[in-house]
Amino acid sequence: MKTDIFINAIRKRNNLRFLYGLQEILIEPYYITREKSGKKVIYGKLKTINEIRKFEYDKIANIRVMESYKFSPVIPIIMHSV
Repeated sequence: MKTDIFINAIRKRNNLRFLYGLQEILIEPYYITREKSGKKVIYGKLKTINEIRKFEYDKIANIRVMESYKFSPVIPIIMHSV
């Protein structure tokens, strides 16, 4: 379910808002993958600072797609099936 939400947001270039631990995060999602350990992660650019960060799936909750906000990618978006 999370993967479908993230893939659609990446394709449509929608911002995402979610809880990561106890912190609310707003990102431009870019890339989904698995780490060597097998954990799924999503990479995205934080809206508050100009930095790409990695977020582990198991720490993400309360996902909201910000459909009224579109972004232009700073880095090329690479679709990768997970």
